[in-house]
Amino acid sequence: MKVLFIGGTGIISSACTQRALETGMDLYHLNRGTSARPTPDGVTVLRGDIRDKASAAAALGDHHFDAVVDWIAFTPEQIESDIALFSGRTDQFVFISSASVYHTPPLNLPIVESTPLYNPYWQYSRDKIACEERLTRAYREGGFPMTIVRPSHTYDRTLMPMGFKYTMINRMRQGKKVIVHGDGTSLWTFTHHKDFAVGFVGLLGNNHAIGDSFHITNDEILTWNQIYLLMAGAAGVDEPQLVHIPSEFIAAYDPDWGDGLLGDKAHSMVFDNTKIKRTVPEFNPTIPFWAGAREIMAYYDEDPAHQVIDEKADAMMDKIIAAYEAALP
Repeated sequence: MKVLFIGGTGIISSACTQRALETGMDLYHLNRGTSARPTPDGVTVLRGDIRDKASAAAALGDHHFDAVVDWIAFTPEQIESDIALFSGRTDQFVFISSASVYHTPPLNLPIVESTPLYNPYWQYSRDKIACEERLTRAYREGGFPMTIVRPSHTYDRTLMPMGFKYTMINRMRQGKKVIVHGDGTSLWTFTHHKDFAVGFVGLLGNNHAIGDSFHITNDEILTWNQIYLLMAGAAGVDEPQLVHIPSEFIAAYDPDWGDGLLGDKAHSMVFDNTKIKRTVPEFNPTIPFWAGAREIMAYYDEDPAHQVIDEKADAMMDKIIAAYEAALP
């Protein structure tokens, strides 16, 4: 198979790149060559900017692909350009959406692919929904061979699950209070990018995937309290000072953080993976988060340069904690 990744060196796509090469695919990357992650041997790189029509057309030349994956499309305008560029040039176009497009807060659990798409809290999710709607219309009206994939919090060793780079772990190690949204009992799942890659690459060139949508997630379910404790344990902190603060309170002080909580992480999310397992039988996540937490901390501890602290966020956390505790009776 001849496959094109637009991007290809990100957190999720880097593992999918490796998996595609291992399965013998003839893999191409279209990018500007600005990523800090190296491109593996065996990938043919086409230098160009997908958001510059002339640049992309020049880089693609007369190539035709069995599958094209756009890892970096976020708005319907970008999808419109993709449809124009790849109509007649590929037998499958894969859009990377997000599991945050599902009805928020959830109406029913577990989430299945037919769960309604609705997120009034987060513009990122609404843009992804608009992208999906445009692709669905292109498929229904003109047979554009799209497939939609919805990841949910897929990580590698470089990604801190709580966000804010190394800041949360640094606070734990200093004995400072650390914010956990809500009461910490909402349910969540993390998917290691290597596990994700098995399911994802199995969809490429798969005729059962055309015109359809899939989420690819781990079956392991954790509370946010468990997540923080697993990260603390991996960081060598026995008793982290966790402070539970309502997501709405956090959002009042930090709207960006609040959007991601109210539009995604504040709600319990449990996924039914029957569809991806039926379509890609080899998909069977094997990496538990306790192992992923150790991998993450090994990365951050191997080089002090990785231990970047978001000073602005750190100060904001102190402010939020102080305001919340002052408001308590």
